[in-house]
Amino acid sequence: MGALKAMLLYLIIHQTWKITADDEEWKSATATYVKETNGSIVVEGACGYADLHTATYGKYSAGLSSMLFNRGSTCGACFEVRCVDHILWCLQGSPSVILTATDFCPPNYGLSEDYGGWCNFPKEHFEMSEAAFTEIAEKKADIVPVQHRRVKCERRGGLRFTVSGNSHFYQVLISNVGLDGEVIAVKVKGSKTAWIPMARNWGQNWQSNVNLIGQPLSFEVTTSSRKTLTSYNVAPAKWQFGQTFEGKQF
Repeated sequence: MGALKAMLLYLIIHQTWKITADDEEWKSATATYVKETNGSIVVEGACGYADLHTATYGKYSAGLSSMLFNRGSTCGACFEVRCVDHILWCLQGSPSVILTATDFCPPNYGLSEDYGGWCNFPKEHFEMSEAAFTEIAEKKADIVPVQHRRVKCERRGGLRFTVSGNSHFYQVLISNVGLDGEVIAVKVKGSKTAWIPMARNWGQNWQSNVNLIGQPLSFEVTTSSRKTLTSYNVAPAKWQFGQTFEGKQF
């Protein structure tokens, strides 16, 4: 009988933990969209991903207000967003979309928060592509109330490392990150070096002043949930600036 009680208690605790871990509470925000002929918002953004289609984010990309962008540390994170509380503009059933944070929506303090100043601090706002916006709301809407929550990022393939710089300045852009999507620490290792901590330059661009030319490169990436993934010898000794290499995935 004691064993049965213990088993029931374990199942209750396990299920409670699973709900807490998987279902983040919905939060209120607003959303608008930017018209783009190719379905994405921008080719260049504040996270450094360049062509969003090449980075696999495409139309499901979003610019975030200061409150959500957090000075770029949120780049790569995934949000589930749904239109709510507007019978005229929200699509029936409140369908949701999964968006990746790829850009910054700057404030405009010359305009009010409900007319153009949607990204003013401390507002939480998503600037979406037209294609993604019309999956949750009517195209005729200027701005809609939404709910959002952080979710796990589902990615195809491994982490992508795009290298740039010169012999005195080495930079790597990290994209296609699964799980949290939000990278908080990076280390690089050449065949002739120990592990070298890299500093965030901007967005998801990480830098080091060590000359790594001519060495195979390994990377250690840590996400916001403190999970670390190591990809060994991702780039061969003859790597070139401008190339992209694929590593493991969370």
